Amino acid sequence: MFIKANTLDDLMQKVLDRLIKTKSLVVATKGSSKELSGVLLQLTNPSARLSRTETKGTLFSCLGEFLWYMAGTNDLHFINYYIPGYEKFSDDGKTLYGAYGPRLLNMHAKHNQIDNVINLLKRKQSSRQAVIQLFDSSDIIGDHSDIPCTCFLQFMVRKSRLHMFTSMRSNDAFIGLPHDIFAFTMLQELIARTLGVELGSYKHAVGSLHLYENKMDRAEMFLKEGWQTSESIMPAMPKGDPWQSIKLLLKAEAGIRNGDDIELHALGLDDYWADMVCLLKIFGLSKENGNESKISVIEAGMSSETYNSYIEKRRNRKAVVGAPEQLGLLTTIK
Repeated sequence: MFIKANTLDDLMQKVLDRLIKTKSLVVATKGSSKELSGVLLQLTNPSARLSRTETKGTLFSCLGEFLWYMAGTNDLHFINYYIPGYEKFSDDGKTLYGAYGPRLLNMHAKHNQIDNVINLLKRKQSSRQAVIQLFDSSDIIGDHSDIPCTCFLQFMVRKSRLHMFTSMRSNDAFIGLPHDIFAFTMLQELIARTLGVELGSYKHAVGSLHLYENKMDRAEMFLKEGWQTSESIMPAMPKGDPWQSIKLLLKAEAGIRNGDDIELHALGLDDYWADMVCLLKIFGLSKENGNESKISVIEAGMSSETYNSYIEKRRNRKAVVGAPEQLGLLTTIK
């Protein structure tokens, strides 16, 4: 089955509509779900990676998860700060066995797979070998609460555009899919900028694409919500090598998460990455009531209006922990 769309919301609409209508029901460990098998999804515009809907507009958790990957850590506290509930998948209460960060940046304690892919494509731009492996053969030996859903990521440069192909063994269509697409297309854009090429398309192949029955009502709410198909996308990353900016962003993220007062101007970031720091500061402030005016000041200083609706949604909530769009986020994400 092949499903293609230009934006994440349009892709989600087609996927959820087909899942709700399918008669294929699977009873698995984490609950009953409707399932489509052997599905290929294509997002023709990877920059249209954010949902614009009330039901699925979860910018902050997507950004937090992406930075967790880029930090190369398996730390439970880090990801729980952005997505409460990850402790359900921890073997020891401190770390996540299947965390993508260490596998991306330190696979088998010696391979930075992102660097390897970049260096390969710099040497041989037409290569078909630029693959990052996330699922490992040892993952099914023994029992773990968290096994990677992603098998591999492949990158190909064709006609000066970087195309990306992701292979998933399993994907929760309502919760996991939009988070995966956000993180992987951000990585796609990072590598494209590093190579000095433009973004191509993003393809996402899934062995088991499923919708859990306990998320059926919310999926139907998403479909009934309605939205206008639009070309509104995230701003493009600045041209040039992005890795120093990523390093500074990760430093700022750690400080904000630990309660430090991060001075934005001291970081020397350009507008795109400075906006990311602003979003992290807004998220931190929104965890406590009474910071609405501080949030407004930070928002006013941002260069892009792309994130205004997400900030407004965040500002208007009273209790952030267990907030509606994150309530039960990880109960059935695998």
